[in-house]
Amino acid sequence: MVIAGFVVQCQPQSQQDTVAALEAIGQVEVFGADEKGNIVTVVDAESSADLEKIVKRMEKLEQVLTVGLTYLNMEDEAEKIALGELSPDPFPRKPLKKATMTT
Repeated sequence: MVIAGFVVQCQPQSQQDTVAALEAIGQVEVFGADEKGNIVTVVDAESSADLEKIVKRMEKLEQVLTVGLTYLNMEDEAEKIALGELSPDPFPRKPLKKATMTT
């Protein structure tokens, strides 16, 4: 399990819509907001790869200006890596396309 805290920034006038859109993602909990458009969130994900997908969904929301990481706990994954049960891929790559030759 990976747990991460974020501050999501939006324009103050779109804060209610932004909170609703974030909560609709499902694994995002909103814990508070201020009058400047800063929204405090926590994300629970099964893996760091899942966390990355959720953050990308948050970033794609039209009203979101920034998503800033404030806390990250991934002890479960770190333990699996230490035990050799998981191999991290710090630089994930898209599969290469097979080259074709034309004459």
